[in-house]
Amino acid sequence: MRSLNDMKTTPHSGAGQLGRGLKSRQVTMISIGGVIGAGLFVGSSSAIALAGPAVIIAYVAAALIVVVVMQMLGEMACASPETGSFSSYADRALGRWAGFSIGWLYWWFYVLVVSIEAIVAGNILGSWLGVSGCVTAFGITLALIAANCMSVNNFGELEYILSIIKVASIVLFIFLGTLAILGFLPFSSTHGWSNLMGNGGFFPKGYVAVVAALLTAMFSFQGTEVVTIAAAESAEPRRNIKKAIRAVIWRLALFYIGSMFVVICLVPWNAPGLSKGSYQAVLTAMNIPGAPQIMSVVVLVAVVSCLNSAIYTASRMVYSLSTRGDAPARLSKTSSQGVPRSAIYCTAIVALAALAANYMLPKALFEFLLATSGAIALLMYLVIAVTQLFMRRELVAHGKPLEVKMWFFPYLTVLTIIFILGVFLTMAVFPGFRGELASTAFLTAILVVTGFYLQKRDKTSHVVNGEQVNAL
Repeated sequence: MRSLNDMKTTPHSGAGQLGRGLKSRQVTMISIGGVIGAGLFVGSSSAIALAGPAVIIAYVAAALIVVVVMQMLGEMACASPETGSFSSYADRALGRWAGFSIGWLYWWFYVLVVSIEAIVAGNILGSWLGVSGCVTAFGITLALIAANCMSVNNFGELEYILSIIKVASIVLFIFLGTLAILGFLPFSSTHGWSNLMGNGGFFPKGYVAVVAALLTAMFSFQGTEVVTIAAAESAEPRRNIKKAIRAVIWRLALFYIGSMFVVICLVPWNAPGLSKGSYQAVLTAMNIPGAPQIMSVVVLVAVVSCLNSAIYTASRMVYSLSTRGDAPARLSKTSSQGVPRSAIYCTAIVALAALAANYMLPKALFEFLLATSGAIALLMYLVIAVTQLFMRRELVAHGKPLEVKMWFFPYLTVLTIIFILGVFLTMAVFPGFRGELASTAFLTAILVVTGFYLQKRDKTSHVVNGEQVNAL
């Protein structure tokens, strides 16, 4: 265990200082909108197809795990708000190899998110404009890269606006869906909750199918942790983190669980229309005029938001890695506005290369790249839990005030670790997840070996956010 005596947030002397331009309202909306992407509006239909109405159990279980993990992360982030978030904490508590590995894995995940979201956004916008989706995908990505390079406030304000649109869309959807369920929507051709038990019952594919749906549901919650990264660039990081952690519970309950309940009540789980997206299927069943067009706009807003957030998140993680000597020193330089432009350029180059690979290289190769990020969300949750298990004792031993505390420590933390390991085991059992697990494990092994090599090479000391810490 390495010393946590002096948990500073200042990078080493060779690095530039990040700005504090994010406003409290922006951080709040980032925390609310962080998990709202195309996965909710469209991708949730795959989880419904796996488990039927029982998918609601999978989403409740996944939400509970995310809430618990965010409570752990909130405890550490309030004690020491840092741009590197869980990667920095793992570096301190577990060793350089851990912070190095999970930091680069997380960066790679969001680099791929940039390319994936750009493809979806490009296809939608391209169909509207009558041009190639490739052209619009690159155009949208370059525009958001430029916006991120100007100031952190540009990122925050754009996310604020897009999050408001996403939240308003979901609230309106749940409101109309509730009216339809209760029979108060006269033009709707569907109502009630007979679909909950019809078409094979609540568990039409058995209890095991819920486990498969749980895996899909857990990956859809990726993004809740972004607020702990963004809050470090606000004037009151601890206050904003605490607000965000409190918001996690109700936003997950309302947006995901509420949405899924509306969907499985109003549309049969095996309806052909679900393949085009769960929200669109419900709006069509409720006879909402122009449902496909409405969902195209909402999905475009969602993917542009995720694309914007992915550029920001990946650049801040590689900036943090640079301040710790785990990435080229140039990537920790900042502009006069406190923007790590070199980190943004680095992220952009790799993301644009991945985007080009989608259009130029064989499909199988691009799918392999995507598979390498398949289990990173679970790895991140596992690292957060293990780190918190070690870090809590150090924080208490050195008199650090705990403004946010993990519930029932250490029992709930240990239980969470066991559960996540169980999910990994389940992925190994289900054929549909084995490829993702193997690809992610291969990439992780390479990074862990590299991290151990760096840790062994620099035996004497290592800089973590301005603090010299002894190597393990």
